[in-house]
Amino acid sequence: MTRAANPQSPVAYRLATQLVAPLVPAFLQRRARRGKEDPARINERLGKPSHPRPDGPLVWLHAASVGESLSVLALIERLRDARPDMVLLVTTGTVTSAQLMHGRLPQGCLHQYVPVDTPAAVSGFLDHWQPDYALLVESELWPNLITMTRARGIGMSLVNARMSERSARSWKRRYRTAHAVLSCFDTVLAQDETAAARYRSIGAPTAKAVGNLKVDAPPPPASGDLMGNLTRQLAGRTAWIAASTHAGEERVVAQAHALLRQAIPGLLTVIVPRHPERGDEIAAMLATMNLAIAQRSRKQSVTGTTDIYLADTLGELGGFFRILTIVFMGGSLVRAGGHNPIEPALLGAALVTGPYIHNFADIYATFISNAACETVRDAPSLAAAIGRLMSDGVLAGARVTAAAETAGSLTGALEATLADILPRLDAALPKAVKMPGTQVRP
Repeated sequence: MTRAANPQSPVAYRLATQLVAPLVPAFLQRRARRGKEDPARINERLGKPSHPRPDGPLVWLHAASVGESLSVLALIERLRDARPDMVLLVTTGTVTSAQLMHGRLPQGCLHQYVPVDTPAAVSGFLDHWQPDYALLVESELWPNLITMTRARGIGMSLVNARMSERSARSWKRRYRTAHAVLSCFDTVLAQDETAAARYRSIGAPTAKAVGNLKVDAPPPPASGDLMGNLTRQLAGRTAWIAASTHAGEERVVAQAHALLRQAIPGLLTVIVPRHPERGDEIAAMLATMNLAIAQRSRKQSVTGTTDIYLADTLGELGGFFRILTIVFMGGSLVRAGGHNPIEPALLGAALVTGPYIHNFADIYATFISNAACETVRDAPSLAAAIGRLMSDGVLAGARVTAAAETAGSLTGALEATLADILPRLDAALPKAVKMPGTQVRP
């Protein structure tokens, strides 16, 4: 879903955000107390950067949250390879995404929090960084941020663009604003033809489908130390993983575990919540279900009697995917829209999902049609699906193979995106020294 508000007009929206701007610092402080903002870096959200602007050409790339950030890591690497003379400023909006970017951005990149969408914060950000070009990711259609950037003559592209049917209907009711915002982009590169058509219908006539960058994203990393730790923790246990779960799903997963352990003694269920800061809340809920829990963030070890291993830590999902081959992808039993199945598929997973997968609708449709994923709707069907994979090695092996082959067949978005974006950067950075070896890789 598009996150930005859909105002009746850009002017009305700018006036409204200007009026509420004095309330924003207190709002951010309240969010910080709930762990949703970094208290040491709130000034960045107010358009007061914490780093000096480096000399030379600078390209700004904005990815809202964890999923968007991870999807563009490969793009960032390739842009740095192609234009090592430029600095990439990467902005995100969540604490978790900032933590991930801190450890994974390559040399030559800076991270800042994106400014809130008030005129003063956006002006402060642009005054300081003065980007030569801007790349926005997925559905970050903040009217002030976009129109004020373009008003300064800064070129912009929307990459890996997506839009839900609901958001498209909402923007159509405010077509003037949609057109004003989308006309700021030089190009809109959509994840699929459905998204491209929605963008064309609301004011981006040249929007085109090039594929989903998340398909081309590298699998999440796992260090040797992490793999050794997890192997010791999980040794000898029959186990499966519920990955990137959202509120409401952990209870369903625990209910499925209770059903499964009747037939599978010693079963271990690993839950990796999408938002690790929910760990204590999830642990308290699981404790009411008479389950033995080991909470990873509290360094509690798995024992022979542990039912649920709650991996409420950040950046370790790649290790679990490499060890556990039966994977339920969360965000799909509730209306969060599902999460990327490509990563576990490339690491050898037999996949299960819930029905709410609109964020990756085309990808999941291909997986399901290729028998590379099974859809469940509740605890009994989830338990039945996991039980079949655990008891039937032929079925599990066939699904692993189908998932890997399906994931491999969907690649290509990265090359198509680079082919479109690199010439635009070359034109936008005329004073930059073009380095050798900057062609798009075949």
